[in-house]
Amino acid sequence: MFAAENGLKGDPRLQAISEAIRVVPHFPKPGIMFQDITTLLLDPVAFKHTIDIFVDRYRDMNISVVAGVEARGFMFGPPIALAIGAKFVPLRKPRKLPGEVISESYELEYGTDCLEMHVGAVQPGERALIIDDLVATGGTLCAAIGLLERVGAEVVECACVIGLPEVKEKFKLIRGTPLYVLVEPRQLEDCRLRSKMDMRREADELALTS
Repeated sequence: MFAAENGLKGDPRLQAISEAIRVVPHFPKPGIMFQDITTLLLDPVAFKHTIDIFVDRYRDMNISVVAGVEARGFMFGPPIALAIGAKFVPLRKPRKLPGEVISESYELEYGTDCLEMHVGAVQPGERALIIDDLVATGGTLCAAIGLLERVGAEVVECACVIGLPEVKEKFKLIRGTPLYVLVEPRQLEDCRLRSKMDMRREADELALTS
């Protein structure tokens, strides 16, 4: 579900979050409109809004594990975990964790990939939240759920900052697990329109002060 459809319709924080995300066309390959959350991290107000909305949602759900998907899930997961009193567990790409791991493979458009988690990081019966920056096909989140369920954890929900519009119908659930998304991807046209509006506003302010 999208935050705007779950009690936050018209919340100005969602607009601030969306506007802080930069669109980079044709990256990493032609035809892709890359949603760059590094500009969100540069905006302390919008970044705080992002964390606050997630914290408000999960504060009272008795979650003991926040699992972040490499790599951008690492940016949002730790502050959420600290705020709700949970531990943070990184779900990493192959050969990045030094200890004994369990692995879960998933399909990509061209081939497969894998997520790994340290053995013993999550205990049976723990309630877990999975966090990532964006959901598109849902494959990565499915792998993350698989890892946690294999060790006996209960995955309460998956949470993403950005979700493709198709998510509304196609991915209300990921392997039976609820999905919570803050905003839809920005379009390049939206960025250009916002830039023009900002330029007009700055010109108006300059005229008033001169």
